[in-house]
Amino acid sequence: MEKPSILVVDDEQTIRSLARRFLSDKFAILEASDGKEAVDMARKHKPDLILMDIMMPNMDGYCACSIIKNDQPTKRIPVVMLTGIGYELNKKLAKEVGARGYITKPFTSKELLDTIGRFLEIPE
Repeated sequence: MEKPSILVVDDEQTIRSLARRFLSDKFAILEASDGKEAVDMARKHKPDLILMDIMMPNMDGYCACSIIKNDQPTKRIPVVMLTGIGYELNKKLAKEVGARGYITKPFTSKELLDTIGRFLEIPE
């Protein structure tokens, strides 16, 4: 059986690598380094879930999430914001653009898997 795919979007390579290390046993991991690349990858690969940073060059996570959620082929993909900013206003904005979850950095593998598990069945 093919592993579910997760698109990890963050301009920091260390965060993408950490997410890959936590998740690659159970998921196929795709990576993007900014919001524009995330939109392109979402359209091309249609991942099962997207982990999206907020503050990135070229296009921020709010804008990318909004485009993905308003685009017919990608609108059903759950987007979880993965960010260093834990303010309530940011969580509210994330929800307004269609994000279904919110994880604050630094995160643990348990936090990541628990949040993902709300949207996807995690393979054994």
